[in-house]
Amino acid sequence: MNFKSLLAGTALALGLAGAAAAQDPVKAGFIFVGPVGDGGWTFEHNEARLAVEEHFGDKVETVYQENVPEGADAERAMTQMALGGADIIFTTSFGYMDPTINVAAKFPDVKFEHATGFKRADNVSTYSARFYEGRAVQGTIAGMMTKTNKVGYIGSYPIPEVIRGINSAYVHAKKVNPDIEFSVIWAYTWFDPAKEADAAKALIEQGADVVLQHTDSTAPHAAAQEAGDVIAFGQASDMAEYGPMPRVSSIIDNWAPYYIDRVQAVMDGTWESMDTWDGIGPGMVKIGEITDAVPEEVKAAALEMRDAIAAGDYHPFTGPINKQDGSAWLAEGEVADDGTLAGMNFYVEGLTGEIPQ
Repeated sequence: MNFKSLLAGTALALGLAGAAAAQDPVKAGFIFVGPVGDGGWTFEHNEARLAVEEHFGDKVETVYQENVPEGADAERAMTQMALGGADIIFTTSFGYMDPTINVAAKFPDVKFEHATGFKRADNVSTYSARFYEGRAVQGTIAGMMTKTNKVGYIGSYPIPEVIRGINSAYVHAKKVNPDIEFSVIWAYTWFDPAKEADAAKALIEQGADVVLQHTDSTAPHAAAQEAGDVIAFGQASDMAEYGPMPRVSSIIDNWAPYYIDRVQAVMDGTWESMDTWDGIGPGMVKIGEITDAVPEEVKAAALEMRDAIAAGDYHPFTGPINKQDGSAWLAEGEVADDGTLAGMNFYVEGLTGEIPQ
């Protein structure tokens, strides 16, 4: 073989190798705090993972690990995923924030996406949904449908995301029912059906005939169904199997478009660190079907609220609203800024009890 032929052969080999490398699938990893069958938060994240696979076909490979505790276990799981060749890793719980930052610093060529957190880096983006917009719709239904004027709320952890939801639900229940009372039980878990069921039963025993939740299982719905004449709402996922009663509507987290967009950015080489916080308007938050158990006038009010938020004509935190201690927060017509909402650590006026520290 002469020198020109050798060069040509080498170039061809390099070209074929380059083509093969270009066709290597993007590997997307997912760290889940609960089981993919939880029926709520993790279920919807996993549905989005499956949507990524369906959208990209053999251009993508996805891997996931479920039931990963927040803390050191999460850091180990992320490290293993990065070492396993993941190009982008979605870490899908608030308590994964510091582990995500720590692992990302060790793997600067891997892209990380952290759900509901606020710490970013050159290779770490953050994303969340404006769940509080959905709570405004739920609060409207709750305030109009309760017969006892008592609403129970199961909180996971006292973090801003959960506190925002409690405040939004209360503000809007109070708008349609001045006699409304809220009771909050903190479960200190994202997913524990036994704890969630116990919390729901305790709230119902206290007179609540509406149960809201910021936890991930359907156990509160089962407790409401057993009690009878108690309504509940799907959380993160539709939970439609409990309709038309006790589940009368839901907040649905629609992560698929975001995940597809971010994986596409990795493929295109255009991925950049950013913060995304979308709601009903862009479609990241959806309101599940309002069942026939809801009176028409209540349904109409709820849909009007949903549509006004989606159109940008109404913000759920629009004054006048005071803080729990009676001090002024938002004046008439004033809208809360994202910075305050992102760090919300106070109840609004009318809510009783203290936020655990």
